[in-house]
Amino acid sequence: MANLAVTYSHLGRFHDALELHEHVLVLRTQVLGEHPDTLMTKGNLATTYLHLGRYQEALELNLQVFHIRERCLTKENPETLSSMTSLAVIYCKLGRYQDALLLGEQALALHRQVLGKEHPDTLIAMGNLAITYSHIDRWQEALELNGQVLELRQQVLGKEHPVTLLAMTNLAFTYSGLGQYQDALGLEEQVLALRRRISGEEHPDTLLAMGNVSTSFQNLHRHQDAVVLEETVLSIRERILGKDHPDTFMSMGNLAACYLALDQDQKAVVLAEPVYEFRRQVLGVKHPDTLTAMNNLAMCYSNIGQYNASLALHEELFELRRELQGTEHQDTLMTMANIASRYSELGRYQDALAIDKQVLTLRRKVLGENHPETLMAMTNLACTYLHLGRNLEALMLHEQALELRRRVLGENHQNTLSSIKSVELCRVKVQKQSEQLLEMSILLVVFAFAIYRGFT
Repeated sequence: MANLAVTYSHLGRFHDALELHEHVLVLRTQVLGEHPDTLMTKGNLATTYLHLGRYQEALELNLQVFHIRERCLTKENPETLSSMTSLAVIYCKLGRYQDALLLGEQALALHRQVLGKEHPDTLIAMGNLAITYSHIDRWQEALELNGQVLELRQQVLGKEHPVTLLAMTNLAFTYSGLGQYQDALGLEEQVLALRRRISGEEHPDTLLAMGNVSTSFQNLHRHQDAVVLEETVLSIRERILGKDHPDTFMSMGNLAACYLALDQDQKAVVLAEPVYEFRRQVLGVKHPDTLTAMNNLAMCYSNIGQYNASLALHEELFELRRELQGTEHQDTLMTMANIASRYSELGRYQDALAIDKQVLTLRRKVLGENHPETLMAMTNLACTYLHLGRNLEALMLHEQALELRRRVLGENHQNTLSSIKSVELCRVKVQKQSEQLLEMSILLVVFAFAIYRGFT
């Protein structure tokens, strides 16, 4: 019965697995008590809760298993290490990244010490720690770990093993965080093709891979391609997981973002509002997924002209992200940029200018001059200068952004083409402003001469 439950989990049939795991746990608790087999069943049940988005229940069970194993088997025992790794994953899902980091680094050190650097469980611990690094913006460390994990898994397990595919997915996520969107897409499309062939179109891992490809499409401004994938994923998740599953709401949120990019604003609002309400009630206001939903809804409100409602959400979001992630985190900087945009929409250009300058300075410091988000901050500041009539400063920034985008993104990228248009517009404005200043100077000279003649 326990083996059948594990098989159901491998097939993505988590509700079937849940029913069996719960039944087995009751029987083993009655017959065996705190026997190792009972603890194994509790651990399997916790993992099933995790797959079903029931993170708090997963945490409670896994904590029980971890503490009993630590007490009875010692911390260095492989089964205790497995519980430690699982616990770090749950902390990450709950947005408790510092707890995940502390436990993840400890687990990896012990895995390397007890099992060796190339043991499969050590590689799992490395991959999980890399994910945590990504969530706290330590992208270079994540890249180094994920690269090592993928290379070793390909050597030991082969390129098509599910665990190898997971390593490819994690590496692609890191590429996205570093702004290397084309590299991310290349890996994700490989993963999706293999997932479809190995697991089938409706397996949860295949759906996750489809969602990842869709995210890369969005990053590369291929929004219509992203919509096609997200609509498919949402339809399947609603049917298989149900409308109240966190992954279903994740698909709704992703699809809302796609609709926003395509200016289908009312469709986006219809999806974004229930996603935000669900996450706020179920996960709490400080959970990372709730913060994402808050941002998406704020963007929806902006697009339909509800600027004050949008600004209120963005300002609340900024305070939460500054508290939870720090001022220099990419998500915090994105929220600051969005607040500046809302100020511009409301005609508060001086307020927007102060924030735009701060965002550009911090993005240069954190991400570097050539990162796509730094270039976006550059163009945002240039646009604010234009609103304030500071056309020459706007032109200089737009020209700098254009040169960098040509080098980083290529001549035909949408953002590069947008920069070309912005430079052309600025040059027209600067030329017109110069002509107006020249006319004004001539008039002043004529006026001064006339006054002078009047006195002589």
